[in-house]
Amino acid sequence: MTDQYAVIGNPIGHTKSPLIHGLFAEATQQAMSYVAMEGPLVPDDGFERMVRAFAAEGGKGINITAPFKLKAFALADERSERAALAGAANALKFENGRIIAENFDGIGLARDIEVNLGVPLAGKRVLMLGAGGAARGALLPFLAAGPAELVIANRDVAKGEALVAEVGSGGASVRARGYGDLPALGRFDLVVNATSASLTGDLPPVPPGVFSPTGTAYELVYGKRLTPFLRLARNAGVRGIADGVGMLVEQAAEAFAWWRGVRPETSAVIDRLTVPLD
Repeated sequence: MTDQYAVIGNPIGHTKSPLIHGLFAEATQQAMSYVAMEGPLVPDDGFERMVRAFAAEGGKGINITAPFKLKAFALADERSERAALAGAANALKFENGRIIAENFDGIGLARDIEVNLGVPLAGKRVLMLGAGGAARGALLPFLAAGPAELVIANRDVAKGEALVAEVGSGGASVRARGYGDLPALGRFDLVVNATSASLTGDLPPVPPGVFSPTGTAYELVYGKRLTPFLRLARNAGVRGIADGVGMLVEQAAEAFAWWRGVRPETSAVIDRLTVPLD
């Protein structure tokens, strides 16, 4: 019998997850199906009913995308440390009547940067723009990689400070600052835009002086070509710029391995989905 998996979001028409997991299943010879399902925004319990119905019908796991990551986290009976820190889940697994929550966004991001882009985080100065769910999910994998310094820049500095207090240092220097503080902090080896600004064509108020010409600028949004953030970085002379397509595929590979017990190779799938930035 073919095992059933799905992704739930709203809207969901843009999702690449069925394609990605279909390619993974073919490459690893896994007997599984994977479909996209549009989750209900109302009533409030509609998402929970959909998840439980999918599990009751024999479903093995679900990926979760916006706007249901917080609801998926709240629904779970068991949560990983990564999911707990993020306060959100992007993957669920159903075992023995229990719902287990994970969040692979951060580990997918870290793997794309370190493995695919060849940019080690150890000993580097890292600037994270934003203190929302995307930033929260990235912190544990980033700190595990051993940067020398990690600065979280956010309009609401108190929110960033609360996140720093929650996560601890992991041996690195971790601090929260406002955007107005950034000019005094010098250049960073890696600048990650974890805000949602690029979704609407906006630019977070980051000064160009934070970029190192020999460093990397990473945009979590994917498929938008040269976003205002990446354009700012390029105009500042940054050699390495990247969007989030690699993160998308790597987090999917982590979920696939969690569900199926085998981690697929990702480079061919990343190449297939990559949109030129120019």
